Amino acid sequence: MKKIEIPLEENLGHGHLACAGCGAAISMRLTLKALGEKTIMVFPASCWSIVPGSWPYSSFRITAIHAGFVTAGATASGVRAALDVRGDLETQVAVWAGDGGTFDIGLQALSGAAERNEDFIYICNDNEGYMNTGTQRSSATPLLAWTTTTPVMQPKENPKKDIMAIMADHHIPYAATATIAYPEDLIRKLQKAKGIRGTRFIHLFSPCPPGWKMASEQTIKISRLAVRSRIFPLYEIENGRNYTIQEESRIVPVKEYLKLQGRFGHLTEKDIETTQKNVDDTWERLQRRARC
Repeated sequence: MKKIEIPLEENLGHGHLACAGCGAAISMRLTLKALGEKTIMVFPASCWSIVPGSWPYSSFRITAIHAGFVTAGATASGVRAALDVRGDLETQVAVWAGDGGTFDIGLQALSGAAERNEDFIYICNDNEGYMNTGTQRSSATPLLAWTTTTPVMQPKENPKKDIMAIMADHHIPYAATATIAYPEDLIRKLQKAKGIRGTRFIHLFSPCPPGWKMASEQTIKISRLAVRSRIFPLYEIENGRNYTIQEESRIVPVKEYLKLQGRFGHLTEKDIETTQKNVDDTWERLQRRARC
């Protein structure tokens, strides 16, 4: 595979308000390097409604549009249509939404836009919960995880929603998973997405130190362990059916990933075995899709 150079250009400036060790802050920095300054990015309600700073100041060097929680897909569709009317085919339209605004509250607008194959890049910053409002459960929250609405005595009973399969079923041109632990892979996928017309979806794994009860200096390590444990495999889907998996040869047990996060501190050995089986089953299902 061709070596990817990480652009030197910085489109996320100093002074943002992200927590120490925020995976999303690193993700945003890399994303804006890949997309470039000529980008209009739509932000539904999320941490990134606050992180860039309050008006009239902003750490962004791009145009940002704040949208309602449910409307990211619709707003981005409208921005793209307005640019097309003006004859501006150069400006890239993108969405940056959390898992709450993607898996849950904003899914209807995203699905509608994807069904129409609207021309924008949708980036889901997945920190596996409603972190901006105090760590509540979302449908992206992992099986048996603690949140304020799934406390230790009654942790989340359902596996994480398979958002990539949902997007693949819309037959969009491109969808991919990515994480900051593999920055060249992230940059490559975003640059590839830029060269495609239609709806493109990037599922971006994003550790949240306060929400995950983890040490802020462990963000990159936990991101890497997520891939190596197959909690969050790296892969691409083209046209809803052609799967390419970026396999990690250094596989580790799921326990190595779980033990660094307080949100899993209540798990018993049996719980860990259940989680491992769920991960193994999901991995086998992904491999079957890739062989089809």
